Amino acid sequence: MRESPGTPRPNDTKTDDEATKVHRAETKTKTPVEAKRQGPTLDDIKKDERVKVYIRSANAQTGAIGYTEHGERHANTTADGARFILKSLGHEARRTELGAVAAYLHDMGNVITREKHGQTGALLAKDILLDRGFTLEEVALIMGAIANHEEAEGGLPVSAVSAAVIIADKSDVHRSRVRNPKTTTFDIHDRVNYAATSAEIKVSRREKLITLDLTVDTEVAPLMEYFEIFLSRMMLCRRAAEFLHCQFALVINNTRLL
Repeated sequence: MRESPGTPRPNDTKTDDEATKVHRAETKTKTPVEAKRQGPTLDDIKKDERVKVYIRSANAQTGAIGYTEHGERHANTTADGARFILKSLGHEARRTELGAVAAYLHDMGNVITREKHGQTGALLAKDILLDRGFTLEEVALIMGAIANHEEAEGGLPVSAVSAAVIIADKSDVHRSRVRNPKTTTFDIHDRVNYAATSAEIKVSRREKLITLDLTVDTEVAPLMEYFEIFLSRMMLCRRAAEFLHCQFALVINNTRLL
């Protein structure tokens, strides 16, 4: 039910065209100059007062019912991850920007209710995107990505943008998302997120491989608990990677498990 912090950088031990790009979990959303010339950007979306209030309120409401952090940190981390995945795979600048926008807005529907929040979030985003100057085609693409990010709601990758949002969202597993201050009262979701001390998305364009590389403190939560709550998410990530013509790998504590 619940759901980590990335900065892209190459592996310095390989030549440029062999480099495996890595996205770590700090938030550094940047707007490419090319994308800005082609239309409104994530920076424009962040300035919208509706977006600010909806995401802040959505985070408060998910917190009230016991969920992990779903606010601006998660929105920024997911936006960075989606942009990074698309850029690393060679997608053009405008599409990578649309991926970042969709990822930033993907959980906004929680301001209404947790159930079907992908679909309600897509509808909330429509008028905001149109008001900000996105084309109808771009709005449709972003709405589809937002509506299809959640595996529990029947979400499936329906575009490259949608696939990138799914992988970036499900890769955000980290102790910084846990809001329960009492470790003695952690449920399984708190334990698994708190056990994750680092998360990296790695993309090898040459090998057509997208990897989620986690470091997990097994004294906090055994690996079986991770799979108990996240296996369906990893299967959706695999489908998303396949949509991007890649394989998906899950590596935990330097051991490949998927």
